Amino acid sequence: MSVLPQICMKRYGRAMILFAALAMSACTGSKPSSGINDPNESANRRIHAFNKSVDKVLLSPASNGYGTVIPSPLRKGFSNFADHLSLPNDVINNALQGDIEGAGSSVARFVVNTVFGLAGFVDVATTGGMERYDTDFGETLHVWGAGEGAYTELPFFGPSTTRDSYGLLADIILDPFFVVTREPTRYIGGVAYVVNAMGDRYEYDATIDSILYESADSYAQARILYLQNRRFELGMTDESTYVDPEFDPYEDPYADF
Repeated sequence: MSVLPQICMKRYGRAMILFAALAMSACTGSKPSSGINDPNESANRRIHAFNKSVDKVLLSPASNGYGTVIPSPLRKGFSNFADHLSLPNDVINNALQGDIEGAGSSVARFVVNTVFGLAGFVDVATTGGMERYDTDFGETLHVWGAGEGAYTELPFFGPSTTRDSYGLLADIILDPFFVVTREPTRYIGGVAYVVNAMGDRYEYDATIDSILYESADSYAQARILYLQNRRFELGMTDESTYVDPEFDPYEDPYADF
C-alpha cells in the first residue's frame, strides 16, 4: 500500500473516533453524575475477577521482580519517560478543552524535558517549577458536556466508565507517537506504559493488595474509589457527586443473610 492511502486511512480512523465521541456527547447530555450507575454489574464482576487473576499470576509477581532488580532512581526515570510520552496527548486535549495555557505549558514541558532531561528520563521541567496540566480525552468529553455513563470494568485496564472508555480509545488512536512514527518505534509508548504500570504496582503494593485481596468485596471497593477519585479529578466537588461516604469496604456484604 502506498503512503497516501495509509495517511488517508489514519485520518479516517481518527475522524471516526472523534465523530463517535461527539455523538456520545450529544446523547448522554451534561447531567451531573451521582451515585452508582452499574447496569452491567454481573459482566463487570466477571471482568474484575479476570483482572484479579492477571494481577495475581502475572502483574504482581512481575512488578515485585522489577522493583527488586531495578534500582529506585532507574524506576523513577522510566516513570518520568512514560509521563513524557503522554505530553503530546496533553497538548491535544488541553487545546480541545480550550485550555490554551495548559496546552502551551505541555508543549514547553515536552521541549524542556526532551532537550535538557535526557529525552524525558529526568523531569527538569518540574524541578524548574513548571506546572503539569495532566489530562485525557475522557476529561475532554466531560468538558464538552458528555455524561459519565455506566460504570465499566475494562480487561487489563480496570475501572472506567462509558465516557472514559471512549476517551481511552481516542487517546490511544490519537497518540502522535503511535500515528506518526513507524514500527517498532510506534510501540514505545505501549512498552513505556507497561513498564510504568509495573513500577506503580510495586510502589503501591500494600494499597493495591488491601483493595484486591483484603476487602470483603474488592469489586465494590474498586468501583467506589474510582468513581469518587475520578469525579474529584474532574472538579466535581459537590456532595451529590460522591458515591457513598458511609461505604465500608471491609464490611462483609453477606453478614445480614
